[in-house]
Amino acid sequence: MEWTLALLFGVSILLLMISIIKSRQAANKNQREIDTVHVEVMKEINNMQDSIRNIELDMEIVSNAAGVQLTTDEIILRREVLDLYKRQYSLDSIAEKKQITESEVKEILAGYLTSTVEGGKVAHEA
Repeated sequence: MEWTLALLFGVSILLLMISIIKSRQAANKNQREIDTVHVEVMKEINNMQDSIRNIELDMEIVSNAAGVQLTTDEIILRREVLDLYKRQYSLDSIAEKKQITESEVKEILAGYLTSTVEGGKVAHEA
């Protein structure tokens, strides 16, 4: 009886040690996977930052080549107005939302506005 208890106690200690070793191995494997994903995400973030930096430099080059010097506030306003226009807001709702006149909205969007009257004439002339 005493030998049986000692044997069972010894087996339980052995199983406990095996369990601890397996848990550590699984934890190490999970940590390696997390590290791998972290490195990949950091690479993607660096690539995105490089792309954004290149776009900003390209914008600066183009605006300098065109001779257009805008303040940061003017750039933000133009960006927001263009965004609203691309999302198909009407010119008067854009003007109301940005608290500017409709003529200012038309001036900002001058290069982006399409004339539907001319397109309608061409479509109906044929």
